[in-house]
Amino acid sequence: MRAVSDNAPLLHDLMPWSVAPLRIGRGWPVAPDAATLRARWALFTAAGEEERAALLHPSRARGLYSRVGQLPGHRTATTALAREEGPCPEPVPIAHGAYDRLWLIPDHRLVDAARPELWRVLDERQVFAVEQAFLPEAGEPPVSFAALLPDGRSPAGRPGRIRPLFRQPGGRDPNLAPGLPAVLSAAYGGAVTAWDVLAWVAAAGQPAPGGCRVPFPADPEDWRAGVALGERLVWVHTRGARCADPAEGRDTGGPRLPGGSRPYVRAPLPAAPGPGELEYDPEQRELRIGAGRIAPVSPAAWQRTAGGVRVLEAWWERRTAPGAPGSLEALRPAPWTRSSTSELLETISVLTLLAGLDAERRELARRLAARPADARVDGEVLREAGVLPVPAARRRPASVLGHREEGPDGQFALV
Repeated sequence: MRAVSDNAPLLHDLMPWSVAPLRIGRGWPVAPDAATLRARWALFTAAGEEERAALLHPSRARGLYSRVGQLPGHRTATTALAREEGPCPEPVPIAHGAYDRLWLIPDHRLVDAARPELWRVLDERQVFAVEQAFLPEAGEPPVSFAALLPDGRSPAGRPGRIRPLFRQPGGRDPNLAPGLPAVLSAAYGGAVTAWDVLAWVAAAGQPAPGGCRVPFPADPEDWRAGVALGERLVWVHTRGARCADPAEGRDTGGPRLPGGSRPYVRAPLPAAPGPGELEYDPEQRELRIGAGRIAPVSPAAWQRTAGGVRVLEAWWERRTAPGAPGSLEALRPAPWTRSSTSELLETISVLTLLAGLDAERRELARRLAARPADARVDGEVLREAGVLPVPAARRRPASVLGHREEGPDGQFALV
């Protein structure tokens, strides 16, 4: 992919409100399944205070007597963990890194930096753009997308920022530079929505040392082609939760490959596979797990990386690597289940579909780079239109508190 012009606007300016990644501070409140989290919680609350303190893995931000409020949208206890005896808060799914999904206990007392401002705008209309670490040699897309709350983690370098598409619940107050949709609408001869801008970012965003840059074309045909491509990308990234359109072949269920390339279990997988049992045979195009076989698996899906780490290998390690003896992390998920197999097959499908769209992303980048410099809606055009620089207030969260949030020990928080 060709280098993008330094005059192409930064995503930092196009979607100005951003939030740092979650910092959980301990491994045990996160797991590949909800049942494991409930079992860990039961062990934690059954322990005496001294053992409980050791199991918690206290930090400067969180200890047995830390005073914190509820996470927005979750009616969890706010008493000190030292006195906690209730049931496990209902675990919630989160987006882990660029392509994985895990479960989290949504208890503010367990998370060092939970980013409540993200929880306040999390709903069925929201989608999050997550900038990835800049790794020019890896050739990875600069942004991933999630309908679930993302943790924003990256295996390499400094993790990127999380940028919600909307600043308020219900799809209200798009997180865009003021005036941007109007300028683009005039340039392309039709109404441009926040979803259109997000789709264009997915299709045309390019990695750069200072952050993701987003070149805008002057040609309406380039714009429409890029938006259509971006809608497919966001649909795949969010596993059908956003940008679904059955008329365009984008169903609301998880993305599926055509019959001839859809992965299946060709030989039964072991009941309790170990961390060293995952292998790939490029000639047979199959994933091997002990004596088990999954095929077909394209080389592009196997080779796909996030933060410089192979996605499937990292996915496997998170589900099979043993935890430290005596820790709550040592309580691992149950032996391999049908649900585990379904998750793996869906992840393979997602990676395969994204790899298939990479060629279209590269072709769009080549087409945009070949256009003359005056055939772009670049940073200079946006500055002349008053879109840039972005007002400082747009980089801060909006006031969204429509209900009372419980603070420490049952007091109500003021936000």
